[in-house]
Amino acid sequence: MALIPVTILTGFLGSGKTTLLKRVLHESHGMKIAVIENEFGEENIDTDILKTESKEQILQMSNGCICCTIREDLREALQLLAAKRRKGQVEFDRIVIETTGLADPGPVAQTFFMDDEIAETYLIDSIITLVDAKHANQQLDDRQEARRQVGFADQIFLSKTDLVSEGDKDALVHRLKHMNPRAPITAVHFGEVPLKDVFDLRGFNLNAKLDIDPDFLKADEHDHSHCDHDHGKCEHEHDHGHEHHHEHGEHCDHDHDHEHGEHCKHPHHHHHDDDVKSFVYRAERPFDPAKLEDFLGAIVNIYGPRMLRYKGVLNMKGTERKVIFQGVHQLMGSDLGPEWTADEKRESRMVFIGIDLPQDIFKQGLEQSLA
Repeated sequence: MALIPVTILTGFLGSGKTTLLKRVLHESHGMKIAVIENEFGEENIDTDILKTESKEQILQMSNGCICCTIREDLREALQLLAAKRRKGQVEFDRIVIETTGLADPGPVAQTFFMDDEIAETYLIDSIITLVDAKHANQQLDDRQEARRQVGFADQIFLSKTDLVSEGDKDALVHRLKHMNPRAPITAVHFGEVPLKDVFDLRGFNLNAKLDIDPDFLKADEHDHSHCDHDHGKCEHEHDHGHEHHHEHGEHCDHDHDHEHGEHCKHPHHHHHDDDVKSFVYRAERPFDPAKLEDFLGAIVNIYGPRMLRYKGVLNMKGTERKVIFQGVHQLMGSDLGPEWTADEKRESRMVFIGIDLPQDIFKQGLEQSLA
C-alpha cells in the first residue's frame, strides 16, 4: 500500500497560514485531505474555524476534507486516522499538519522517523514555512523559534511582499537564503498558494539532488553591517502606524535625529548575524563508511538539538551508487541512490543547517572521515 504523504505547515503568526488552511478545508479541489491542527496545548487563534465540541475531534468538511484538532499526542492522532481509514470510516489521500505560530517543527518531523508504525503508514512530503515579509526582520531578530522554522523548511512562502519595498524584499530573501540555502523561496499573495505548489514537493525525500551553490554563501562573507545603503535608515523605521509599532530604541543604539550616515551599531540592516546558519561541505575523495558513521554519530550526539536539517549526496568507498543521507536533530537516515554515471563528477556534497554549529569541527571531522 502506498504511503500517505504528509505536509507540515509552519510559519509566523499573521503569515497567511490560516488563509491557506481555509482554502484546503473548504475549496472544491477534489482532493481528500485530512488536516491535523496541532495545538500542543497552546491557546489557538484559529479555533473559530474548527470549533467542535465532540470528544472525537474529527470533523468532516463540505468538500470531503476532514479535520482533526489534537491537543495531545500527534502519534495518537496519526494512528487514530490510519485506523479509521483502514476500517473505511474516513477517506483521505494525504495529511496536512498545521503547527501553531511559534512551534518548533522538529519534534513533529521526528515523529515520522522514530515510530515504525507511523513510518510504515506515512511519509513526510515536505515542511513548508510561511514568512510574513512585513514583520519578518523583527520576528527573526526577536524570536529564535522563527529562525528555527526557516532552518527547517523545504519550501518558504513569503507573504505580504506588496507591503515592503523591492529592496527590503531582496534583503530579506538574502537573509533567509543564508539561514537555509536549500529551500526555494516563493512570494505568495495573502497565503493564496496554488495547491500544486503545496503538495508533492518531495522536499523531504531522500532524493539524489542537492543543488546548493556554496559560492553564494562564500561571496557574502565581507562585512556589510553599516547602514550606508541607499535606504540608509534602519528598516524598522517604516513601521509607523501599524499595530506592531515599537520603540526605535530597541534596535539602533542611536537617537533618530542624527544623520543616518552614522553606523547602526545593531547589525540590523543588511548584515544579520543570525544564529541559524548553513554551510556546505564538498569532497572529491570518497568517504570511508565506518569512519563517517562514527563521526556523524558523535556529532549528532553532541550537537543534535542544534542541528535542524542536514542532507547529503555522498561518494562512498565500496559502492558504485550514490549514498543519500539526511536528518532532523538526532535522527538520521540513509539510502542507496542511483549509480554514478560515467560522465558525472563523483563528489560528496553535504549541507548542514543549525544553530551556531562549529563549522571548523564539522569540516575537520568530515576531512578525517575520507578514505
